[in-house]
Amino acid sequence: MKISIIGLGWLGLPLADHLIELGHQVSGSTTSPEKSDFLSKKGYTNAVLKFNPHPEGSAFQKLFETDLLVINIPPRTRTAAPTFHPEQIKFLKEIILQKKISKVIYVSATSVYPDENQTARESDLLTKENTGNIALLEAENLLWRDKTYDLTVVRFGGLLGVDRIPGRYFSGKENVEGDSPVNYIHRDDAVNMLAWIIRENLWNETFNGVTPLHPQRRDVYEKNASELGFDPPQSYDNSGAKQWKKISGEKILETGLEFKIPNPLDFWYEA
Repeated sequence: MKISIIGLGWLGLPLADHLIELGHQVSGSTTSPEKSDFLSKKGYTNAVLKFNPHPEGSAFQKLFETDLLVINIPPRTRTAAPTFHPEQIKFLKEIILQKKISKVIYVSATSVYPDENQTARESDLLTKENTGNIALLEAENLLWRDKTYDLTVVRFGGLLGVDRIPGRYFSGKENVEGDSPVNYIHRDDAVNMLAWIIRENLWNETFNGVTPLHPQRRDVYEKNASELGFDPPQSYDNSGAKQWKKISGEKILETGLEFKIPNPLDFWYEA
């Protein structure tokens, strides 16, 4: 297949590598000319494209002459208004419809679920009033509405592994939340999950992408610190006041997908 990935970054680039290994013809976008030159020298077919929120770049129209489009542009929820990411997706959808692309994967996140001290599943009814991330939920809904293409939404948990080490983010900090379950997925398994969806033709579905096992946060942080040689958190919040959620990953497992690293305590890192 011809596959284009909007966002050849931390997840998108290894996804491209994997899909190329599987025999697909892959191209993708990056947001800077410098990164584009680097990727071109490495042999990747790419174009400069960013959504501000309208599309800007050079020679990016060829990216949309494709059988399948992977949308992998994380919303800038800390630096942009909640309406910014849906606006990006609105412009992207117009191109998808214009180019008559037949298959789309949208990379979303489990932050769409509210923290309600319970297990969250794909079948949960999410609204503007109860969602944990209105920008992502509205983007999902925009893509589902009046579509002419096959769409699958993948809600990843915390994308970690390699150089993203959860315990390092809390090293030496005080009053850290430690008694709630983690909802993580290693980058290797995230790549494999996206490739699995393509291979098995799992279209017009929403899937959570999280490990089958959910150890406590403090266990992950302490093991990271012990194995990788940095300080653990100085103290943990034992008040029980902070709400949490546990994300169910059962739906994708029922399709036959097997995780390489089902336990976040076993993630590998390049530290």
